[in-house]
Amino acid sequence: MTKKVCISFLGNFQHDSRVTNLSNSLRNDGYEVSIISFDWRTLSRNYLSPKEKIYRLKRGGSNFSFYFNFAFKLTRELFKCSADVYFAEDIYTLPFVTLVAKLKKAKIIYNSRELYAFIGGLTHKPLLQKIIKLIESLLIKRVDLILTTGEMDSAFINNFYKVKNTLVIRNLPLYQKSFEKINLRQMYNIPNDKVILLYQGVLIGGRGIKLIMSIIKEVPEAVLILFGDGEEKVNFKNLAFNLGIDDRVIFGGTIPQKQLINYTSGGDIGIALIENISISYYHALPNKLFEYIMAGLPVLSSNLPQMKNIVENYKVGKAVNIDSKGEIIIALKEMIQNKELLSVYKANCEKASLELNWQKEFDKVKPILYKFF
Repeated sequence: MTKKVCISFLGNFQHDSRVTNLSNSLRNDGYEVSIISFDWRTLSRNYLSPKEKIYRLKRGGSNFSFYFNFAFKLTRELFKCSADVYFAEDIYTLPFVTLVAKLKKAKIIYNSRELYAFIGGLTHKPLLQKIIKLIESLLIKRVDLILTTGEMDSAFINNFYKVKNTLVIRNLPLYQKSFEKINLRQMYNIPNDKVILLYQGVLIGGRGIKLIMSIIKEVPEAVLILFGDGEEKVNFKNLAFNLGIDDRVIFGGTIPQKQLINYTSGGDIGIALIENISISYYHALPNKLFEYIMAGLPVLSSNLPQMKNIVENYKVGKAVNIDSKGEIIIALKEMIQNKELLSVYKANCEKASLELNWQKEFDKVKPILYKFF
């Protein structure tokens, strides 16, 4: 009999590589997969197919009404979904997935894609941080398996919550080289003598966006393109205007996950300047880093331990001290001006992508993962 899997995620799964890659791999291995997800940024109406559902949530009212609407719809759909294994793709879905899965005597897998009680956004919200710690500490020992995105996260969770059932599955992109490169210069009318710096991901604080904007003010040969959306988008637009660089900062919006590499490959240098503002960020190993590598973009990244390890071991770019603006400017200018160095980094990206891809990662971990099914 075919085993059934239900994946729940507070986000649009079509814009999330971790959910799409996981669900496709499970389907390829013969599992029947249903997805319940939510969107409050790009969706104009619900997207409902037999096995994939995206419910539109409205922002603008109170946080209580937002989360009540989310909780009601998720719980309703979880009860309607018959599965042997339930995935909670984040801390927000974990309470409802745990409740329903326990009632149905099904397996629970918690995808701890961040250290949720220690993310940057909670730095100045101690009460909310305590609540999330409490929720996670109560529920994490009731799940069958905890997935993390890096060894440092696994070690921290094992120690902090006194558990041993963690499994690392890094946020690696699908291996693909047959993508159709988008000509970003033509699309955005960027002169040939400008170097395209590309950032992709959520537009929030702590991701080095303000920093890179202040830097390109002093590096006139650079143009910044940001693909993504988020709560700080308007503030970043205002910052670009106030810095007088709004003609060199382009907000490209959210690109569907399946098409993203086509756009990424049109850049020259990938930006991953995660700031050290929390434990979760200090442990960062973001998917954008690997997506840049897959697309052949040399990387300018923070020298946080896990990111630095990838960048320096595979020699795909420069890892810089996020607290030294001068060091970042020097590194960026060297990458821009030294075309031979940039070519070496690009060639190394090609080699690294043969190893740093989802197919290899999933093949490595699935014998362990499937023991919990």
